[in-house]
Amino acid sequence: MTAAARWAEALQDWAIPEEILTAAPEPPWGFPVEVFVARARQALTDGLTPTHQRVAEALPERGTLLDVGSGAGAASLPAAARAGRIVAVDQDVRMLEAFTELAGRVPVELVEGRWPDVAGQVGEVDVAVCGHVAYNVADLGSLVEALTAVASRRVVLELSAVHPQTSLSPLWLHFWGLSRPSLPTAEDAQAVVREVIGVVPRAEHWARATSFPGTGPRDNVAWVRRRLCLPQSSDDEVAAMLVQLPELAPSATATLWWPGYADLGR
Repeated sequence: MTAAARWAEALQDWAIPEEILTAAPEPPWGFPVEVFVARARQALTDGLTPTHQRVAEALPERGTLLDVGSGAGAASLPAAARAGRIVAVDQDVRMLEAFTELAGRVPVELVEGRWPDVAGQVGEVDVAVCGHVAYNVADLGSLVEALTAVASRRVVLELSAVHPQTSLSPLWLHFWGLSRPSLPTAEDAQAVVREVIGVVPRAEHWARATSFPGTGPRDNVAWVRRRLCLPQSSDDEVAAMLVQLPELAPSATATLWWPGYADLGR
């Protein structure tokens, strides 16, 4: 089995059983736009992360930076001081509007849609960054290949070291008797890049200062309850269980980076 096929199969194992999903009082997916805005604002005031550093060091003066799955810009805007233009790609137009507001004076080009479906709308860029998208993409090989095809100098991929829902596995077992998988991991993503691009991506492992974007205990409980497909009446029990969790989302993070198409001779 290929690395890309193993990645897709491992992600499929995370699917919520249909009977649980169908009975869910609310859709278990997504965050409010305000969460992404808060994270981007925090990123702009904190020091540069390893992801920002890998982006900034490869971006030429007045260069073009592509941010795929941009949200409000947490992965790209702190590294964009040298950029002459940023291309932001996201499926949610509200995210793109927030990105524009936070970008300041840097010219921004917005592309609404899913990557790599909209890759044809993006011209050549110098550096591409993609933060915390990989675990939502079964066909990771196509995402990686399309990023590399448009970035001449470097591609930077940030993802949590383990699946972002791993921290909630004890709660799935408690409320539903459901054991959750342990794969895929950042190492599996690294194997997909190596398989698709033909080079071993470099990697740096580090810890995010804030692993969960909730604004307080009430937000945290509501988010977890929705993720677990539980009714609001479960809030007290969820809150009691959360006391036992070391973190709501993994803080361990991996930054992978590899050459763009020019250095690969493509």
